[in-house]
Amino acid sequence: MLTTEQLDYFKKHLTDRLDELLGEVNKTVSGMSGVNENIPDPTDRASLESDRNFTLRIRDRERKLIGKIKEALERIETGTYGICESCEEYISYDRLKARPVTTLCIECKTKQEDEEKLKGK
Repeated sequence: MLTTEQLDYFKKHLTDRLDELLGEVNKTVSGMSGVNENIPDPTDRASLESDRNFTLRIRDRERKLIGKIKEALERIETGTYGICESCEEYISYDRLKARPVTTLCIECKTKQEDEEKLKGK
């Protein structure tokens, strides 16, 4: 079970990370809208498109992480943060420190990954 101090730590950490990600989103939007689209050289245009696609893939992953962070913050508020969704046991502090948005303890996550590997074969 997490102490009040540990919960406060995770809340601050998650909030700071959320603010950082939202700032990156705003930079991307303003950066992409300010780019001159009239680039005559095909190689330069291809390079720009490749960079833009890469940035958008990163932002899509960050968008998913933003959702997970918001869910984790909600779990902190409702008192369910740090409780495994599968077995309802407490998730270890070390696991939460490594992956603050996790919803599964290490045993349940390992079991889930093993099941996914078997289905994939």
